[in-house]
Order: sequence, then C-alpha cells, then structure tokens
Amino acid sequence: MLSGVASLSTRKGGRLHRIAGTVFFASMLIAYAIGAGVAPFLTEGQRPNFVAGMMALYLLLSGWMTVRRPAKTAGVFEMAGLVIAVAVAGAGVLFMYMGAQSPTGTIDGSPPQAFILFAFAGTVAALGEINLLVRGGIDGAARVARHLWRMCFSLFIASGSFFLGQMQVQPKWMRESALPFVLALAPLAALVFWLVWVRLAGGRRIAARPAQ
Repeated sequence: MLSGVASLSTRKGGRLHRIAGTVFFASMLIAYAIGAGVAPFLTEGQRPNFVAGMMALYLLLSGWMTVRRPAKTAGVFEMAGLVIAVAVAGAGVLFMYMGAQSPTGTIDGSPPQAFILFAFAGTVAALGEINLLVRGGIDGAARVARHLWRMCFSLFIASGSFFLGQMQVQPKWMRESALPFVLALAPLAALVFWLVWVRLAGGRRIAARPAQ
C-alpha cells in the first residue's frame, strides 16, 4: 500500500510514478491473486472476500493495462473485463437480496448494505468497458481517468480491508480514533482530486490546441 501512496503522490507519468506504480501493481497482483484463489477453499464466511478479491484484481489489471497498451485499443481483454464487471455487479445485487432474506440479516457476517459497493463498482466498470468497446478505444484525459479510478479503487479495497477489516491487529489508541476510517477512505479522496485535476488539465490542453 505504501507504493500505492507513493504513486498517488508523485507526478503522473514521471519516473518515480512509474516505479512506484510498478511496485504497487506487482505487490497487489500477488496479494489479490492469493486472496481470491484461497478464499473458496476456506471453511466459511468467504463469499464476500472472494468477490472482493476478484473485483480488486480485475480493477488492478484493467487499470494497469489501460496505460500499458497503445491508446485507442480495445478487444478481447475488455470483453473479458465486461463479463467480470457484470458478474461482480450481479454478485453484489444477489448478496444484498440474500442478506435481506437471511434470518441473521447478513451474508457471512456482512450486512446487505456492504454489498452496495460491489453493485456500484461493478456497474461503473461495466459501463466503462461498454463505452471503450463501442468507441474502439480511448485516449487523452479519458484514458488517464480510466487508469486512475481503477487503480485508486483497487487501492481502496486494500486499505479498507486492512484498516477496517483487520482492526484487531491495530493499537488500541488507533482503534478508538477515527484514523482507521481516514486511512481507509484516503484513496477515494485522492481519486476525486486526481480525476478533477486530470479533467481540468486535459480540458485546458485541448482548448489550447490550435484549430486544425
């Protein structure tokens, strides 16, 4: 997660950003792959964790590939991504329904409201894949924005899982403060900042271009 913070804090496209981003990608790829791969084989309470791991892994891979592949590129990778995104959104809706119908009011200890995240992120990601496929690819500010939101949301899943899902390993003073919530939500705040920055900066660059 530290490499993710470093990537967010450095100039986008710069050498330090690329190095930190590569470290973040490699470390999170291993962590998410292990988490999603192991969850189905654990005894109980792992359905939400499996879906969360798959969502985080998908967002990480698609965000990384957005800037690693040439601009205005779309194909099989995005089609596969669309299937995964729809599956994640569907799982979120299904878990909300199952939780509401469950005698305990939860799914593996999680309330139905927790799965709004799956439904929302999956739907937004699916719409993004459809947009990319219809347009035959994207470039410029839209390409950077796609990279940013997917990587930041993937980091948010990791920060939320650690700071809110593993509070028992944190010091008592930290558990009794708002710090875990601040740290867990920090990637979302960074996401909003950078999306606004990229959109405004991209718009200014486009407006400044001479007419062809």
